[in-house]
Amino acid sequence: MPTHAVTTARPSPHAPPLGATVDEHGTMFAVHSGGQAVELCLFDEAGRETRVALTDRTHGVWHGHVAGVGPGQRYGYRVQGPWDPWHGHRYNPAKLLVDPYARAIDGDLLADTAVLGHDGTRDDTVADTRDSAPFVPRSVVVADDFDWGGDRRPEVPWSETVIYEAHVRGLSRMHPDVPQELRGTYAGLAHPAVVAHLTSLGVTTVELLPVHHFVPELALLRRGQRNYWGYNTLGFFAPHAAYAASGSRGGQVREFKAMVRALHAAGLEVLLDVVYNHTAEGGVDGPTLAWRGLDNHEYYRLRHGRLYSDVTGCGNTLDLRQPRTLRTVTDSLRYWAQEMHVDGFRFDLAPALARGSDTFEGSGTFLSVLRQDPVLSRVKLVAEPWDVGSGGYQLGHFPAEWAEWNDRYRDTIRETWLGDNARKQGSGLRDLAYRVSGSSDVFENGARGPLSSVNFVTAHDGFTLHDLVAYERKRNEPNGEGNRDGSDHNRGWNCGVEGSTADEEVLAVRRRMMRNLLTTLSTSTGVPMLVAGDETGRSQGGNNNAYCVDDDTTWLDWSWLEASRAGHDTWQSRQLEWTRALLALRARHPVLRQADFFDGRPVHEDGQTDLAWFAPDGQQMTDAGWFDHDRRVLGLYLSGADLAVGADGAPAASLLVLLNTGPDEAPFVLPAAPWATAYRGLLDTIDEQPRPSETAESAGTTALLAPFSMRVLAAVA
Repeated sequence: MPTHAVTTARPSPHAPPLGATVDEHGTMFAVHSGGQAVELCLFDEAGRETRVALTDRTHGVWHGHVAGVGPGQRYGYRVQGPWDPWHGHRYNPAKLLVDPYARAIDGDLLADTAVLGHDGTRDDTVADTRDSAPFVPRSVVVADDFDWGGDRRPEVPWSETVIYEAHVRGLSRMHPDVPQELRGTYAGLAHPAVVAHLTSLGVTTVELLPVHHFVPELALLRRGQRNYWGYNTLGFFAPHAAYAASGSRGGQVREFKAMVRALHAAGLEVLLDVVYNHTAEGGVDGPTLAWRGLDNHEYYRLRHGRLYSDVTGCGNTLDLRQPRTLRTVTDSLRYWAQEMHVDGFRFDLAPALARGSDTFEGSGTFLSVLRQDPVLSRVKLVAEPWDVGSGGYQLGHFPAEWAEWNDRYRDTIRETWLGDNARKQGSGLRDLAYRVSGSSDVFENGARGPLSSVNFVTAHDGFTLHDLVAYERKRNEPNGEGNRDGSDHNRGWNCGVEGSTADEEVLAVRRRMMRNLLTTLSTSTGVPMLVAGDETGRSQGGNNNAYCVDDDTTWLDWSWLEASRAGHDTWQSRQLEWTRALLALRARHPVLRQADFFDGRPVHEDGQTDLAWFAPDGQQMTDAGWFDHDRRVLGLYLSGADLAVGADGAPAASLLVLLNTGPDEAPFVLPAAPWATAYRGLLDTIDEQPRPSETAESAGTTALLAPFSMRVLAAVA
């Protein structure tokens, strides 16, 4: 490999941009470290390493320009400094370090104890002198030369947003219309066949499970497994290389951008599930890969110097109280928003980012910085509002600009339709009323509204929609943890038979229950989130924690598509038709997408209120009715009287939603004046396919609700 000389920069009051910046003469390398000396390590095509000392240092940033080095060059760093874990220092030149600002990363993490700071059997106060270079990935120099071609953000309002949580690899891995070489990649997700499925479904926003470059945990590697979900970040600026069909030497960056451009062209937003709460370096027994070897005491929350404070359950917690760490995270967010054109972020274990000395701080540094940032304050921000530390459950406590995953919604909807209490003695409907009307008991503070609530029944973590109605016990044996992992409290119901069955009566109940859950989600006030594959009943065989399963268990099954093309009527295609009908209903009716909480205010001179709850006798619910734990039937009237739509200012339609969460047929008297003179049926979950009624039912007449069913009706004035 040729010798590379570093050009000494002319003295400047400013450090160069962090990372590797290409110009016409070569590349400027810059990395922040508190070490005593930093070496840039360049690798040729044969993997031979050349070390170049960086001698310029400005405000803690070591930097130097290397002539003749351009895009595709692989590199890393080695740092000299004290090995003093008791004071938080873990500098070790034997460990090759990834550039925290690398725009691309090449190579895998290999299962060898040499990648560890120590091997778990020795006193870690002694530095491990084994060279980690043969076992760790390399950073890659990348040029910013992508043509965005007039790309424009869809800018979907929160009131119209429907989130679709998807895995880049799993979504297209088995799609028959995607070329084999593109399946499971960014290009596969952007393929016209996949985009057509998304747009025809009616979702507006694709939320991708982690795409920051990640590596497997060492425990998985030793079991011969891989991390599938991706919550183990190594590169905050680098798209995960394994999801690129075009290679790992910069092709992943161009391919990711092309995917975003294609989704934007179809009117779809892109949100990223981001993991800034911890890193792939884990605890004291974890590998030294980047931050630990550059500035361990500054990047991580430490206890007694040597130990890592862990409110994430993953071995370490990044310390966003430190200016350098805070800058790394915000620089990363701005990079993805500005350079990669993504539309927003869902923050994994978000309270961990906003902790002060110990407790969550809603007006603390991280949240305040994002609130005032001219870029990040204008993108969508979604919190997973809990971590595993003390006081980590913070649902409803994020700033007004944030939306939050509402697990109380998830638990209530599951319990109402499927839980033990719902099936046996009944659990009442009071909590359900709060959830479907926007969770005002959670979010009605400050300037927040129902759009702060991201409503979901399923997510990547837990049972799929199908498995929620087919299993009561998890089946996580493929994970290799003796079925000890994953939640034991899923609030599901197998509808009479555990797992697979050919009993058509059981299968019919399962399909209806899935329709009930989807209909409840689609008619609830707030921001709905679907999980990829739930629209066609994807199963994971009862695995509710498939984080390390990368096969057809977790990939979307598209076999129903080929069956439909062959003229076969499948329940999966019927469920897809139902999901499309539900999202079209939501898009068509603004009463389902309100930005303000209901308060029972009059909206019409005849006495209509914005929201009304009805008992089966057609009369409004009484206080006693709300505390009747055996009540299984409820009516919800959403008035469109004060919602002007269209150029002519015509009022929006009012809807009546009827729920029978019990196992018996139930009569329901349709509310009379001033609510309506008649009602026209739009959807009934007893139907295998969505069929609007051709005739109206007069107000005051009695409708019969089938067991475990929902009806949605439009009021006729």
